[in-house]
Amino acid sequence: MSVLLYTLGLVTFFVAILASIGLHELGHMIPAKKFGGKVTQYFIGFGPTVWSKQVGETEYGVKAIPLGGYVKIVGMLPPDALDLAEEIEVDASGNQVVKVRKSNTGMFTQLISDARAAEWELVKPEDSERLFYKMAWWKKVVVMAGGPSVNIAIAFFLFWGVFATYGQDVDVVPEAGQPVLASVSQCVLPYTEESRECSAPDPASPAAEAGLLPGDTITGFNGAAVTDWEQLRALIRDNNDGNAEIAYVRDGQTLTGTTSTTVEARPTSTSDETLTQVGFLGVTPTSRVVNETGGPIYTLREMGGMTVDSAEALVTLPAKVYDVGQAIVGIEERAIDSPVSIVGGGRLSGEVTSSTNLDLTSKLVFLVMLVAGFNFFIGMFNFIPLLPLDGGHIASALWEAGRRGLARLRRRPDPGYVDAAKLLPVAYVVASVLLVMGVILIVGDLVVPLRLDV
Repeated sequence: MSVLLYTLGLVTFFVAILASIGLHELGHMIPAKKFGGKVTQYFIGFGPTVWSKQVGETEYGVKAIPLGGYVKIVGMLPPDALDLAEEIEVDASGNQVVKVRKSNTGMFTQLISDARAAEWELVKPEDSERLFYKMAWWKKVVVMAGGPSVNIAIAFFLFWGVFATYGQDVDVVPEAGQPVLASVSQCVLPYTEESRECSAPDPASPAAEAGLLPGDTITGFNGAAVTDWEQLRALIRDNNDGNAEIAYVRDGQTLTGTTSTTVEARPTSTSDETLTQVGFLGVTPTSRVVNETGGPIYTLREMGGMTVDSAEALVTLPAKVYDVGQAIVGIEERAIDSPVSIVGGGRLSGEVTSSTNLDLTSKLVFLVMLVAGFNFFIGMFNFIPLLPLDGGHIASALWEAGRRGLARLRRRPDPGYVDAAKLLPVAYVVASVLLVMGVILIVGDLVVPLRLDV
């Protein structure tokens, strides 16, 4: 059964991501066609074609490698403005032929020339007013922003669905009333090392010396009646390294333990992580999870925080991918917060759906939140203003609008369309980097995968 559930979770995740990719590409194709552009291909995946069908002027299909998708909009690259009149001709069959000058000035110049030639092989005489580069700048922005905006919209509706029904855990607070101990530290560890096990050199904690055990209810501290955890915490911290007489109830019996608190560096408060020297006992109270629900405004507010987190993640992405590479070759452990590929997302989905420790609702919520998170990050990532990402085309269109507007204000000649082909060297470098990072993450998710404690 666990293998079946694992497979179900993995397949569900992949189908959801492929659907998101398809909707992303529709976000480009629909406005492109609405504005009169010519779209010749709509494909999900890359590599060899598995299936396709021609509908009107557009070929729809699926390719073998389901790691993305694309739409082909005719006329993304303009011809060389200096040679436009002499390079575009019409052959005997009525097709436009571009004669691009061969350049011997460098590899990138030749690549640009080849890219122009390949682009204009698809252009026919009747397409002259349907070319993408001739669209108004704002139409270009709408077309290119349509894809990632769809991903963010998918994320919004999925997050909203979860927040409005299931809610989200926003905090963990001590239970009300006299504190019941959830755990008792057996030794005193520095705050930064509290996750490790106790070892022989570590001193015993004051709580362990007093004989406290999980489940005990603290009722008094140095003669003061204890009513809640915050009061007890303040009494302990103010006690420094003084004697401590602790009254507690265990199995209905009132007992007393005597010890001396010790001074340790601990956070100043629950909201201030600054370390302060205070009294330390070594106990943790039982707590409850605070759950919040909310509607669309709540969701937008939460996504605002996610936007900041995503921007920070994008800045550190190359370094974190490098760390994954280090983990692949065994130099270091893979960090729990390292990025994952679609392969890693599938594995996490499989682990959760096959877990015996979660109920059906928790599994569904995890899958929905995972798909929403992937969509949100994909949307944010594609807005990066670098070719070949959508944000690179948006930046080119905005630059075109800016310089044309400035020329009108200064009564200068129209500078014309922005030639995105000149940025192809940047696009090739960025695409190569993205390919390398993608391969590293996929290999990492196969060799040193992240695992959830479920």
